[in-house]
Amino acid sequence: MSLSRRMWAAAKAALVHFLGSVFVAVLAAGLVFLIWYPHPYGLLSGGLSLFLILVSVDVTCGPLLTLILFNPRKSRRELFTDMTLVLLIQLAALAYGIYVVHQARPLFLVHEVDRFRVISLPDYNGEDVHQPLAALSPAIRPHWLRGPVTVGIRAPLNPRERQDVMLDSMFGGRDYSQRPDFYVPYDAAYQAKAMARAKPLKAFTNHFTTATNDAIGLLNDHGLELSDAYFLPILHKQEWVAVMDQSAHILGFLPGDGFVVP
Repeated sequence: MSLSRRMWAAAKAALVHFLGSVFVAVLAAGLVFLIWYPHPYGLLSGGLSLFLILVSVDVTCGPLLTLILFNPRKSRRELFTDMTLVLLIQLAALAYGIYVVHQARPLFLVHEVDRFRVISLPDYNGEDVHQPLAALSPAIRPHWLRGPVTVGIRAPLNPRERQDVMLDSMFGGRDYSQRPDFYVPYDAAYQAKAMARAKPLKAFTNHFTTATNDAIGLLNDHGLELSDAYFLPILHKQEWVAVMDQSAHILGFLPGDGFVVP
């Protein structure tokens, strides 16, 4: 068999492998970006870039190995062995990539005084938080088929508890938002705390005029005007704000540094 015929056969096999890899990647992307990293968490948490890097490598390497190894002159057993090994390597790489993305996924959007903070597993500073997370009520407990949960923070039970957290956070330890045992539901009883420090969304659009159209579009979906909406900054890897109605229900998100808005 000539080299050109061998390469043509290998190219066809690699193309089929590539299309199958893309299909699996699309399914994985649905899980990642529709459940674990709903917009804008893919940007806030770096999940978009991390997932694209891992999947791009996986989708490229599998078909490339097929292109190199596939030879129709090989016996069926040899081809089966080669392709099985390639698929196992590719699936192992994909599983590892999904695991990394899963571990880095945002678990909570925590309200703390005058802002929200996105919390993922690494934000617990290596502390074993499985027990306090499991102790949370089912309504706010993380689940692998659930996206980030919005929660509030309860007040310290006594001065000693307040002092312990303050001293720990001052020396690089965990603050309230990094302690699941302080989490409480972000319900109607709690939302008054969020509204107490919220700023008018009009002030945000006056400062970031390019966000005006996006803000109006978001509010139109909820039948609201700019004068009816408020915002709080979100603290994480990128600068965004949470848009809220007059009851502090979160309506959506807009890019921009809410801390600089007077």
